[in-house]
Amino acid sequence: MKIAVFPGSFDPITIGHQDIIERALPLFDKIVVAIGTNTAKKYHFSLEQRTEFIRLTFNNNPKIEVKTYEGLTIDFCKKINSNYILRGIRNSSDYLYENSIAQMNKAMAEDIETIFMPTTPELSAINSTIVRDIIINNGDASQFVPAVIKNKII
Repeated sequence: MKIAVFPGSFDPITIGHQDIIERALPLFDKIVVAIGTNTAKKYHFSLEQRTEFIRLTFNNNPKIEVKTYEGLTIDFCKKINSNYILRGIRNSSDYLYENSIAQMNKAMAEDIETIFMPTTPELSAINSTIVRDIIINNGDASQFVPAVIKNKII
């Protein structure tokens, strides 16, 4: 079974995340949207809210699972028997950053491959940090989050 892990904080999930996951679905038997938790980091949305936002976005699609984890993504992959890490790439800066992580992961677990998927051009400026900042400052971020969760986030 081809299982991909799509890791992130998803604070909040954006239409950019949604696009990557939906485009990657035909490539894998299952995609685990893995919400990384870091007790030292302050999140705007609770873990429960972020989990629910993802579940609502994918409407309980049987090929998409939502899980949480602490620690290294590579260790989480081993725990759930995933041989793939899926990463969206918006620009060359993302590529350089993600490629360094992918190379380190490969050194720690050569049987786990990182798959880079370029973002759809019209979504390349969207990221959770900017969307979260818009929300915190009472701006209208509705066009940047999945339609099914707009009323829960905005």
